[in-house]
Amino acid sequence: MAEVKAYSQAAGTGKYEKINHLSGKYDNVRRFWEDQLTGIFLRPHLNKVVERKRNALERLRVVDLGCGGGDGYDLLMGVTAKDPGLYDYIHQTVTPDMLQEYVGVDVNENLLTQARECYGHHPKVRFEQCDLSKGLPFKKEEAPFDVYLTSYGTMSHFRDEQAVDLLSDICEHANDGAIFIGDWLGRYSYEWRDLWHNSSDEEYFMDYRISYIYPPEERDREDIPVFPLRLMTRHEIMNIVQKAEKRCNCTIKPLHFFDRSILVGRHLATGDYNCDCHDLRLPINSLLEGYIRTDINQLLTDFVPRRGFDFLNNFFENFFLSCNCLVNHVVAMLAGSGENELQTRVEPFYPQPLREAINTMRLVIEAAGKLHYGDPRANMIETHLAYSLRKLEMELQPGTGMGHGLVGIFEVSK
Repeated sequence: MAEVKAYSQAAGTGKYEKINHLSGKYDNVRRFWEDQLTGIFLRPHLNKVVERKRNALERLRVVDLGCGGGDGYDLLMGVTAKDPGLYDYIHQTVTPDMLQEYVGVDVNENLLTQARECYGHHPKVRFEQCDLSKGLPFKKEEAPFDVYLTSYGTMSHFRDEQAVDLLSDICEHANDGAIFIGDWLGRYSYEWRDLWHNSSDEEYFMDYRISYIYPPEERDREDIPVFPLRLMTRHEIMNIVQKAEKRCNCTIKPLHFFDRSILVGRHLATGDYNCDCHDLRLPINSLLEGYIRTDINQLLTDFVPRRGFDFLNNFFENFFLSCNCLVNHVVAMLAGSGENELQTRVEPFYPQPLREAINTMRLVIEAAGKLHYGDPRANMIETHLAYSLRKLEMELQPGTGMGHGLVGIFEVSK
């Protein structure tokens, strides 16, 4: 399959290694933005499942569908039970003693080899090779799981009927109260603005290239594999859910939808599907790297709309203008950081998340200005600017398919 060849080739470049910061699959943005954002949205629902299992004197069983190099293990075990106070220790939602078993399954043996190298020493972790396009590989007599996890576009590898089959299998296998995390590519990401015209009434697959793992001078290589990935809206996902409900005679309750990577999608850097894209991932990776100062003006985005898509244009215009506004306020505050009070005007018509982010950055810059070692700008101010931009992505997005990823969290009720 084209997907197997593509991911095997990507793994062979070394860009899929776990230790990366400014580039590669596991860069700063992946670890401190995308994984963390996913964990924050997942937290309340995962807390509920864990608490129910704890009260029943049982432990948690997790299956990671399309696990790749074991990405879901890092993601799930990294979810914190709450935002800790300054004095508190960080507590994970799924503590080692609460995990009974994590099972990762994938079609690609090269990625499974990487997964086993990274996590195979854990006694509660195992990996299996299988083709999920043919349905869930577990027999009914095998113990059900409490969490059925997919991550980073796994569900976009399937045709809609295959997704219905897989979700139906999950519902038949799961116990009452299990959760399913479905992760697709969003249909209306700014990264692929050139594809917006494809009707959401039709099952549409884009020709996806993993060109972003290569340096800019190599992204036109003819040997970069291309494979189809399904672009989705919330409405299209719910159509799949409703078909699965009818087939397995149970309720699949949507708990939350969210858009991920509106501002930091990987193809903002390539321009493969939108030549007007501005690469924000690299400067945001720099914001999150210690002892590196970033040219903050690189974060300003000139959004270029596409005619005939007023609803999408209005969302992205407001979103990018809010991000630009935050950046401009930070630049102004840094320029005036020698003053007793940092004066920038916060207009009352700004969205609430933007007002909160500006006021928070003012406090951070005022506090950091009193420190004289450890490069407080690089290590405090810039890092918190990245988190403030992440806050805007979390709180201004509609959860309908506007980001690189569109994630739905569901509960199975029998």
